Amino acid sequence: MPDASTRSAWSEALSRPIWRALTGEQADLAIGTGKALRIDPRYGPFAAASDRSDAAQADLANIVGASPHEIWLVEQEEWPAPSGTRTVRTAPLLQMVAETDERAGEPDPDILPLGEEDVPEMTDLALATEPGPWGELTHRYGQFFGIRRGRALAAMAGERMRPAPGLTEVSGVCTWPQYRGKGMARRLIAHVTQAQRARDETPFLHSYAHNETAIGLYKSLGFAPARKMMVTVLARA
Repeated sequence: MPDASTRSAWSEALSRPIWRALTGEQADLAIGTGKALRIDPRYGPFAAASDRSDAAQADLANIVGASPHEIWLVEQEEWPAPSGTRTVRTAPLLQMVAETDERAGEPDPDILPLGEEDVPEMTDLALATEPGPWGELTHRYGQFFGIRRGRALAAMAGERMRPAPGLTEVSGVCTWPQYRGKGMARRLIAHVTQAQRARDETPFLHSYAHNETAIGLYKSLGFAPARKMMVTVLARA
């Protein structure tokens, strides 16, 4: 288990997961200069500013203004819309961190690693079920795994943000409606987190705060609430 100083550093990183990822472990995906950054739009719509100063807000406004699509910020509170932009919507999130140190058990023969050849099916599933923003390269954040029924991809889960060394986000958890209620999401999350643990990483995730079913599932898999977060979606005014 991480020591007290590591846990403190992780807590600080998780308070601003996008900014810390784009200025640290995933800086190679960052686009922007000055006091605001966005992730390569092929990976998704996420962005962050260094702070709420006029200079940072101006840089964030430039990012929003240059994008034909919405920009998402994930912070502890709603982020104010910079001049020239507007808030499209906000939504409360619950950030959760895995407390158990469950290592790999018996391999699950139904769970398969997903690769480039699976991207069309992964995209169809993500766009239909909306587990979170999905772009043409979202599958490259980290390893994704899936369960097939026959030749069809029935469910998947994978990885996204890395705000600090040793922290990796579980993301992209989704199942086609006709396959729900069969425990696929549970098995996939357990598989992803065990793979992360094998790399000496601690898993974390975000859930929409109103999704009590998902939160209950995450708790049963050893995740504990860490803090309330807020997603703010911005667009051009």
